[in-house]
Amino acid sequence: MRLEGVHHVTCITADAPRNVDFYTRVLGLRLVKKTVNQDDPTVYHLFYADEQGSAGSDITFFEYPGIRRGRAGAGMVHTVEWRVTSAEALDFWEERLRPDTAVLARDDDGVTFEDPEGLRHRLLVSTVEDAPLVADHPEIPADLALQGFDGVRAFSANASASRALLEEALAFAPVTAPERGLSPGSAWEARGASRGGLYAYDEPPAERGLGGSGTVHHVAWASSLEEHEAWRARVAEAGGSPTPVIDRFWFRSIYFREPSGVLFEIATLGPGFAVDEDPEHLGEALILPPAFEHLRAQIEPILTPLPDPRTATRR
Repeated sequence: MRLEGVHHVTCITADAPRNVDFYTRVLGLRLVKKTVNQDDPTVYHLFYADEQGSAGSDITFFEYPGIRRGRAGAGMVHTVEWRVTSAEALDFWEERLRPDTAVLARDDDGVTFEDPEGLRHRLLVSTVEDAPLVADHPEIPADLALQGFDGVRAFSANASASRALLEEALAFAPVTAPERGLSPGSAWEARGASRGGLYAYDEPPAERGLGGSGTVHHVAWASSLEEHEAWRARVAEAGGSPTPVIDRFWFRSIYFREPSGVLFEIATLGPGFAVDEDPEHLGEALILPPAFEHLRAQIEPILTPLPDPRTATRR
């Protein structure tokens, strides 16, 4: 069995309208599902991805209005890495991001920036043949657009403690790439038949991490529906203490912490976001899973009003 790279990355925001603006207008992603956190349905769960809502391009946010700004520390993901096609794409993004970020740096290998709440991203020229996962945007040519995740980087004071779980239970393959700062014992790849994603560690800062806006809540890895229960068994046998399988309606999930402290999810590649919405109109309306539909009258009035980002970008 092999996991098909990163399924999604879930983060925290204190300001859903500003979050929608940045990830749709600036980064050019499509809002593909506007729903609620199924563990706390009083708050949004927003999903941004490519045009089809594909796993591998899906960055999601829980909105907790007014929550303090967080910072990444040991046991937390600190950077989300994305693929682009070329050095010309890096040039494009360096200029496009400049008015909308307070942190922007270009080096020989990529462009690093932060979103308005301090969540760090890095754009890298793709070195793999995985299918590009691209959203339509009137200001961003398809050949320059974000193409999906390359991986994530986390802080760990003891990367070797996670090695057995990553390599033996999850079948991640060790990666060494000094030009990217990936030294032996610090990076691995989850690669399946059609897609892969990197997971790498860096030395943590002295400051303790704080959960809050601008931080990553968890990273999910992609499994087929057929192999999902088997992945849970492998994690349990390795001492990973996975949750039972949880039906999230658009996919199924298990959760566990890897030894460095990062919260992992293994999520299935189906049924997908179009199971309850017209693919042409993903993300336009508040969609509740059937188990939560009876709460709509209580939920809708307390959620922050949001614009339709597709209408806004096409004016």
